[in-house]
Amino acid sequence: MKENLFDVLIYLFENYMDSEEESVPDLDVLTGELLEAGFHKPEINKAFEWLESLTGRESLATEFSTTTTFRIFSSEEMARLDSECRGLLFFLEQSGILSASSREVVLDRLMALDTDEISLEELKWVVLIVLFSQPDKDDAYARMEDFVYEAIPVYLH
Repeated sequence: MKENLFDVLIYLFENYMDSEEESVPDLDVLTGELLEAGFHKPEINKAFEWLESLTGRESLATEFSTTTTFRIFSSEEMARLDSECRGLLFFLEQSGILSASSREVVLDRLMALDTDEISLEELKWVVLIVLFSQPDKDDAYARMEDFVYEAIPVYLH
């Protein structure tokens, strides 16, 4: 099973972060469960580091207070985010799901993924995880959750 950092993050989000349970198992138990689920130790460690770095970015999300910003993407961001991804970021900001500061946190976490090119699906999930981690973003999170899960087709058996 070839898994990457993104797959581990989605597994953690769907099974622990977005669950109704208040407690999360300790790191050793969680690592054991991830190993049993088929993930590899290096990807598990990267996922924990990625999430730990996310908590350090929460203060950045409250620093910006201006209502109008203009964002120019760096050459690395341009290389890894195609025009569809950049357009979605602008759309999410214009529709009020992302603020300028939360957009920056999303971009920071996207650049921390170990992929050469970031897909639209990865972008949506990273936005969802970032909004989940930020206090007072419940409405934006709910709107993004609808957006992410609406895109997943439902098949009747």
